Amino acid sequence: MIIRNDNIEINVITGNKNALREKIPVLFLHGFTGCAEDWFFIFDKLPSEFEPIAIDLTGHGKSSSPETLYYYSTDFIIKSIDFILNYFEIKNTVLVGYSMGGRAALAYAFNYPKKVDKLVLESSTAGIINETEKKQREQKDNDLANFIEQNSIDDFISYWLNQSLFESLKNLPSNTYNEIVERRKFNSRTGLANSLRGFGTGTMPNYWEKLYNLKTNTLLISGNLDNKFTTINKKLSSELPNAKHVIIKNTGHNVHLEKPQEFIIFLNRFLNN
Repeated sequence: MIIRNDNIEINVITGNKNALREKIPVLFLHGFTGCAEDWFFIFDKLPSEFEPIAIDLTGHGKSSSPETLYYYSTDFIIKSIDFILNYFEIKNTVLVGYSMGGRAALAYAFNYPKKVDKLVLESSTAGIINETEKKQREQKDNDLANFIEQNSIDDFISYWLNQSLFESLKNLPSNTYNEIVERRKFNSRTGLANSLRGFGTGTMPNYWEKLYNLKTNTLLISGNLDNKFTTINKKLSSELPNAKHVIIKNTGHNVHLEKPQEFIIFLNRFLNN
C-alpha cells in the first residue's frame, strides 16, 4: 500500500495491518538499491507473536524519488519511519535493517529509543569517525551519484553488483541471483543518486561516540567473507551495552539473501529471548 507523508509516497508492505496492533511488529529496512520485497522470504517465518512490515525507503522501489535532497536526509528518514509507525498505531517495534537500512534503524533508535524494543543490524555501521575520511567518503558517494545519472540503470546495477563486496552473492542459484538483479533495476536513477548524496555513509551522523547511551538489546549480523563489516561489527559489539555479534560462515555482505535460513534461525532466536 502507498502512504503519503509530506507529499512523498512511501510504499509499505505488511501481511495483516490489523495484526500490527495485536502482535509485536517487526519493521524491516532494506539496503541501498534494495526494496521491501527483499524481505518477503521471512514474512511467514517469524514466530507467531510477531507481525512483519517492510517499507521502501525514499528513492527506492515504489516509494517517491524526488529531486529535493531533504527527502533523503537522516532527519527525513527518521521522520518517515516514525510516521509509518504512528500511521499503524505502533507504539513499540523491533527494527531490522541491512546495510543502509541498518544505518537508518540505528538513527531511529537513537532518536526514539523508547519505541524500539529490539534492534537488528546486518552488515551496517555507526558512521565514520575521522572527519577527513568522512569527507572523502562523501565525495566518493557524490562521484558515484554522478555516475548513476550519466549511465543507464542497467549499467549501474551491473557495476554495483560486480564489486568485490557482493562477489559471494553470485554463489546463489542463477534464477535467485537474476531475481535480485531485476528487482534492483526497478529503482530510478534520481532516487539512487540522491540517496547517496542525502544518506550516504559520509553524510550520515557519526554515532560512535554515543553508542554507550543506546541500551536497546541489539543483534549484530555479518558474514565472515565480509572482512570490513565483520571488523566494524566487532567494534560495534564492544561499544554497545547490550549487543551480541553473530558471524555467519561462508557468506559476504548480504547475509539475509545469501544465507536466508541461517538468518531466520538467528533472528528468531533473538526475538524469542
